[in-house]
Amino acid sequence: MNIELPLWFPDRPKKCSRLEPLRLEPDGFQILYEEGPCLVINKPAGLLTQAPPGIDSLELRVRRFLQQREGKSHNLYLGLPHRLDRPVSGAIVLARHVRAARRIAEQFAQRTVHKLYWAIVEGIVEQSSGTWSDWMRKVPEQARSETVPAAHPDAQQAILHFRVLAHAPQATWLEIQLETGRTHQIRVQCSTRGHAVLGDFQYGATRPFGPATDDTRERWIALHARTLAFDHPMTRARVEIQAPVPDDWHIADFRSS
Repeated sequence: MNIELPLWFPDRPKKCSRLEPLRLEPDGFQILYEEGPCLVINKPAGLLTQAPPGIDSLELRVRRFLQQREGKSHNLYLGLPHRLDRPVSGAIVLARHVRAARRIAEQFAQRTVHKLYWAIVEGIVEQSSGTWSDWMRKVPEQARSETVPAAHPDAQQAILHFRVLAHAPQATWLEIQLETGRTHQIRVQCSTRGHAVLGDFQYGATRPFGPATDDTRERWIALHARTLAFDHPMTRARVEIQAPVPDDWHIADFRSS
């Protein structure tokens, strides 16, 4: 049986809507929320958020689904105000017209969007909760980031808050709230403390995660965008969505701390 523990927001929205998945589409994604020009999708792990023409991506799959559902053969607008890394699953918001996309993007820029992640990391995190602060940079011309001294010319501060939800043998289930949004921030900050996200071999993981695949690009890591809260771009109503984790997470193996 899966463990469901209370979510944690230091400044949790007072008004929110909680919606269960409407359906699992043939292309493998879930529509968690749809109102007006606003969509929240449960992105599968191992799938690019956006890609050049001819390469599979969440954007391509959602666009194709909407065209088929609405009987439209022409290109329709689909804005992506933010991204999730390819090996990461979870909640991502999309917009059906330019004004909605711009208003959602402004919320991300102003840091009024609340993002809560679940991660399963290697080893036992001893602290029950805490804050991790580092200085990071995006490595030039490479798809990775690294920690650097604060005096480094490219240094940007990276801050996250965490609490331990449960432990399993040699693994810890964390709930993480980002204060900043650096490239690969959670993955790097966990790894530098000896707690790489399961399956994240790019940042030092030693254990695989998710379904086996020969294509390294399709491999999962144990990082999931669990909760997304934002103001609807048109109605301004506060929306909070929780994305269920895939069955492969095996959360039943964990015991509450």
